Amino acid sequence: MFTSAETALWNKRIISYPNETNAMVTPSNHKIGTVTPLELLGPLNDIERKYAPSKIFTAGPMKLPLPKPRAAIIGSRKASERGLATATRITKTLTDHEVVIVSGLAEGIDTMAHETAISEGGKTIAVLGTPLNRTYPQKNLQLQNEIMKNHLAISQFPIGYPIQRKNFVIRNRTMALISNASIIVEAGDNSGSLHQGWEALRLGRPLFIWKAIANDPSLSWTKKMIRYGATVLNDPKQVLEALPSSKGLSEIIMQVPNRAHNAS
Repeated sequence: MFTSAETALWNKRIISYPNETNAMVTPSNHKIGTVTPLELLGPLNDIERKYAPSKIFTAGPMKLPLPKPRAAIIGSRKASERGLATATRITKTLTDHEVVIVSGLAEGIDTMAHETAISEGGKTIAVLGTPLNRTYPQKNLQLQNEIMKNHLAISQFPIGYPIQRKNFVIRNRTMALISNASIIVEAGDNSGSLHQGWEALRLGRPLFIWKAIANDPSLSWTKKMIRYGATVLNDPKQVLEALPSSKGLSEIIMQVPNRAHNAS
């Protein structure tokens, strides 16, 4: 959760745009599509459907349903240099194996994951806690536009929806849903990334905790999540073993009505 000071700063850094009443385009004229979780991901089981949003708004050229393995790389907004280096290493390894990198466009670990995926020639998905015509933090406006132009940004919040702190917790739940695995790189006991970690475990999805924080005696959440099934990540290649293959996802996609979505 944010402190009162962070909340005040957060409110100031949300960008409002003149055309935010237009529900069909973003500020840089990226078209917004509306899809269901079925159209985005393919068939969902009862547990996955329980908290899935009824509608998801998309901007970007990535075809749907999402065809490749997807891994969320998440962590602290105020990441250490070691944490950022770790996020870069993990992202490079996964991108080299054509894994789509999912993150939340926040400062720190999220930003590093998105930027590294892009610089390595991979694909990335940004799951926003704001409507698609808003940006948080402001410094990531260019990054968000790049993702909307060449990758994919999604939000469950329609244009005009009020910005609230709880939206970012809800966003983490959706990010866990669209990711075949989640990786927490660096996070304190009050980090918002923990919401996604617990949701991944509830969904029965692989959850990895980077070894440096898994072995940190000052953190209590790591031990709890490991007891409930999280895995200590010693090498990024461990994640590849837990992800479905592209072929396996293609077979799932065949069960979905043939609808290719291109939001650009």
